Amino acid sequence: MAEPTTAPYGSWRSPISAELASSSGVKLGELVLSGNDVYWLEGRPKERGRYVIVRRTPDGTTADVTPAGFNARTRVHEYGGGTYFVHGSTVYFSNWDDQRLYRQEIGADPVAITPEGEVAAGLRYADGVATPDGRFGICVQERHAEGSEAANELVRLSLDGSEGPAVLATGNDFYAFPRVSPDGRQVAWTTWNHPNMPWDGCELWLAELSDAGLTRNARLVAGGEKESIFQPAWSRDGVLHFISDRTGWWNIYRLDGDKAVALAPLAAEFGVPQWSFGFSRYDFLSNGDIACLYTEDGIDRLGVIHAGSGKVTPVATELTTLSYLRTAPEGDRVWLIGGSPTEGGAIVSIDVRDGATEVAYRASDLSIDPGYISAAEPIEFPTERGLTAYALYYAPTNRDFAGPSDERPPLVVFSHGGPTGATNAQLNLGIQFWTSRGLAVVDVNYGGSTGYGRAYRERLKGNWGIVDVDDCVNAARYLAERGDVDGERLAIRGGSAGGFTTLAAVTFRDVFSAGASYYGLADLPAFVGETHKFESRYLEGLVGPYPEVLERYENRSAAYHTDMLSCPLIIFQGLEDKVVPPSQAELMVAALDRKGLPYAYIAYEGEQHGFRRAENIKHSLESELYFYGKIFGFELADEVEPVKIENLAS
Repeated sequence: MAEPTTAPYGSWRSPISAELASSSGVKLGELVLSGNDVYWLEGRPKERGRYVIVRRTPDGTTADVTPAGFNARTRVHEYGGGTYFVHGSTVYFSNWDDQRLYRQEIGADPVAITPEGEVAAGLRYADGVATPDGRFGICVQERHAEGSEAANELVRLSLDGSEGPAVLATGNDFYAFPRVSPDGRQVAWTTWNHPNMPWDGCELWLAELSDAGLTRNARLVAGGEKESIFQPAWSRDGVLHFISDRTGWWNIYRLDGDKAVALAPLAAEFGVPQWSFGFSRYDFLSNGDIACLYTEDGIDRLGVIHAGSGKVTPVATELTTLSYLRTAPEGDRVWLIGGSPTEGGAIVSIDVRDGATEVAYRASDLSIDPGYISAAEPIEFPTERGLTAYALYYAPTNRDFAGPSDERPPLVVFSHGGPTGATNAQLNLGIQFWTSRGLAVVDVNYGGSTGYGRAYRERLKGNWGIVDVDDCVNAARYLAERGDVDGERLAIRGGSAGGFTTLAAVTFRDVFSAGASYYGLADLPAFVGETHKFESRYLEGLVGPYPEVLERYENRSAAYHTDMLSCPLIIFQGLEDKVVPPSQAELMVAALDRKGLPYAYIAYEGEQHGFRRAENIKHSLESELYFYGKIFGFELADEVEPVKIENLAS
């Protein structure tokens, strides 16, 4: 092998192109089993972000279920999820354009089974499940009408389309996880009210279900304003289970009469933040044991809770990112979506006895030499108030290049969205794009992130814009002091809530030399009045009650303190974003122009919250790289379309 060429960091030529990173961003999700068939949802950037339900039969054949002209995606809560459910071989799914629920027989055209709303796409459905006899579906319905807040309810649908929706539960702000018992005689669900988010506190309800699919004798069985309930599920013999964080950790419980019995209590997270619908973190094996996913120190693990002892046995696997677990009808195999630091997400089957793993399907068959892949290094670093925070560090890695001995690489700090969320160590070409060109990356799980227990999650309570910014700043300082990166060439980037952190960091701190905001929040008071129902009261927990502490909202908003902006920015925005509207980006653009700071603003027609189109993902990555090259002073190996940077001295 030839000796690596010495070249400035940032200027290395890489096989991981922006096009490869964007096209490899096929999203796998919402895995479902029906009999021995496996279904999942696939988001395809090359099809302009269209989502397709895919079916795999026992002989290994895979085929699209969703025909051309349909896009299997729901808009409930705007983030969606729980897009479809299956009974037998019949699929029921929400269609993006009109939001009606469709029945899809294999090989036949989809047929709408729900009515149109008062406004376009005004009746929306998510998180559905069929009753055992296949007559009814029970799901979350979200009704939109002009001039009023959306109404969320639990409804029953006739799956043949003969009857319109019948309301089963109403009066609360939100509903999720309707789950019917195996005998079809009971239904459980979760519900919560403003200002709580589901990870703050919600309730678990249980009701009898009549032959007509209607509820009676509903009663509260667990949860409250300060207890988060997640994923109620019925065992095969009809016992209700659920996840609760009543001890400070999301653990699994069994309902025994009116008593909740803890199973395998661990200082680990069996639940995740419910930003969308359709999660499955545990399921029941044919012998009565429970296969489960749990997160320890930011790493996902697979385990089995034994019915007799209640003890959990870990299952050895090289996969570190696991989701959507389902158990096979018979035997000891589970199906899930899994990835690792060297492999992207795939549909896999695992034998829980010995961890034997079969990769059934990869959406993207990438073949990248490991010499271009940077392995994640989990780091703990000191932060404010004598506390510790967490991150994943990726060093510049390219087998063909090395940096000059007297130079340290620029660092790009990643601030994840949410902010109630987390990053993970699964192979991400959106990170390797940077590291293979000679830039270092640190992906920060700042205080408020999930995977470390409720106390860590609640560090952000009332402190958004402070704790997250401090932790991102301290991650960068830690790596600079350790000698890994150039402390004079630090950038920060993030999308949505991560964009808010990015904008706050470059406004209220003077640590960073460049920033990239993707659909980031700049004006918190405006966001409260403009955003959708699901998040309309989210900031009360993160900042404080509104408008009682209006001054605090203004003090945390970059748009109110643009005189303190300290570095160049590139801003990306989708023009159809209903979560963070374009007006937020435009506020910062106007301020940057007034101050005479270098900036670029790139807006994309047809994009919503989170870019889904391959051409836009590719363009944004290349534009951000071009921007950093101009600010940090390195030449690009790639030929990319130049970006117009305002106020940049020649």
